[in-house]
Amino acid sequence: MNTQKVVVITGASQGIGAGLVTAYRKLGYAVVANSRSIAPSDDPLVLTVPGDIAAPGVGTRIIEAGLAEFGRIDTLINNAGVFVAKPFTDYTDADFDLVTGVNLRGFFEVSQQAVAAMLTTGGGHILSVSTSLVDHPNTNVPSALASLTKGGLNAVTKSLAIEYAARNVRVNAVALGIIRTPMHPEETHDFLAGLHPVGRIGDVDDVVDAVTYLENAPFVTGEILHVDGGQSAGH
Repeated sequence: MNTQKVVVITGASQGIGAGLVTAYRKLGYAVVANSRSIAPSDDPLVLTVPGDIAAPGVGTRIIEAGLAEFGRIDTLINNAGVFVAKPFTDYTDADFDLVTGVNLRGFFEVSQQAVAAMLTTGGGHILSVSTSLVDHPNTNVPSALASLTKGGLNAVTKSLAIEYAARNVRVNAVALGIIRTPMHPEETHDFLAGLHPVGRIGDVDDVVDAVTYLENAPFVTGEILHVDGGQSAGH
């Protein structure tokens, strides 16, 4: 029996995803890393699988590639996501298809396949990346599609946690504030810092620490852990 633990990370080429690849390697995991375009790794315990997670068949291909290479899947991090901030009446059909494709379909297929794999090896952990805008909308950030999709992830996190609790598959989420990644240009950082009660934006390490905690917390499932500088508590 292969005892090498294996994590699948979507949106793994930059920002939070790249930080999580490094963190899980330090924890001793083999990594299956996916994003739309991702270069092969020199590390034999990092398998890169390019593909758009929103496209039918890609989630299945990622899990199958991980099983073929490493023989098991222990953790899935649903990190891939898109964010389009517009007034509600300005969203287009293309915006809707983009955001629901990545945030919902991107979760659905790969998570189905991951759970099926985990049940054959005695359990595992699904972790999704959400946003505090679900709990605490902000007049400065019109984000109906983020709430529509990430609110769904929060709900399904609890649903799956209960469905699989007795079969040793834990399901959690981290609900983030704004994190210092390539998604946010440097000149916007001062404005964005002001959206958080603690007066700064988050760093990738803040997210990595939260995910690592949940990874190593066998009594925690169905949790939406806020990593948001106090946003969800108030303003």
